[in-house]
Amino acid sequence: QVQLVESGGDLVQTGGSLRLSCAASGSFFSIGSMGWYRQAPGKQRELVASITSGGSTNYADSVKERFTISRDDAKSTTFLQMDSLKPDDTAVYYCNAGVTLRRWSYETAYWGQGTQVTVSS
Repeated sequence: QVQLVESGGDLVQTGGSLRLSCAASGSFFSIGSMGWYRQAPGKQRELVASITSGGSTNYADSVKERFTISRDDAKSTTFLQMDSLKPDDTAVYYCNAGVTLRRWSYETAYWGQGTQVTVSS
């Protein structure tokens, strides 16, 4: 069974920084793209940033120039460095990863349990 475990969420003031981590554990062959999504109260879950296995990144317009996604494949971990945080960034942040369990199996999407980020004004 594969698990994604996020950490790093906290309460921070406007303009502050946080670094989220998401580590995959369990038995699997490989991890493809990894990403961070967020969901604020009353809103739909939205993509924040993603990174492919080759290192290509994609960001939501609202976080460009402020957030940086990275990954450490040796540790099966992805990170989200969040700088210049705003109250609008307040949400539960979820990690997502495309995992191939066995060499010739299909890739399956896994989700973490979420970590709360609250930015006070």
